[in-house]
Amino acid sequence: MTDRELIEMAIAASENAYAPYSNYKVGAAVECGSGEVYKGCNVENAAFGGTICAERNAYTTAVANGERKFNRIAVYANGEDYCVPCGQCRQFMAEFGLDTLVLCVRGDGEYEAHPLREMLPFAFSKEYL
Repeated sequence: MTDRELIEMAIAASENAYAPYSNYKVGAAVECGSGEVYKGCNVENAAFGGTICAERNAYTTAVANGERKFNRIAVYANGEDYCVPCGQCRQFMAEFGLDTLVLCVRGDGEYEAHPLREMLPFAFSKEYL
């Protein structure tokens, strides 16, 4: 699967986002070690702590299907800036490995790719426990 194909899946996932408070609809598509891809979108909640981000939504769906290895994740929002995972999502993803490649995509489809390890220096991780 190409980066562009993974990005297109993230864009499609963003269309299902539930974002009545921020109107910032995010989609994610994570490619697992098995080759399977799982999608997620953000789901906001009036009690903001109950909100789940697209990245964690995609990861938890993959984990519920038995996945534990993650190669790449594309994260998209229709904005002018690159859509980067929040700190909580970065730490969540780190639980499953710091070598995952994160494709941060902006509204025009342009993207930057960063290893999670670079996006979360000094992560709490099984590697360091």
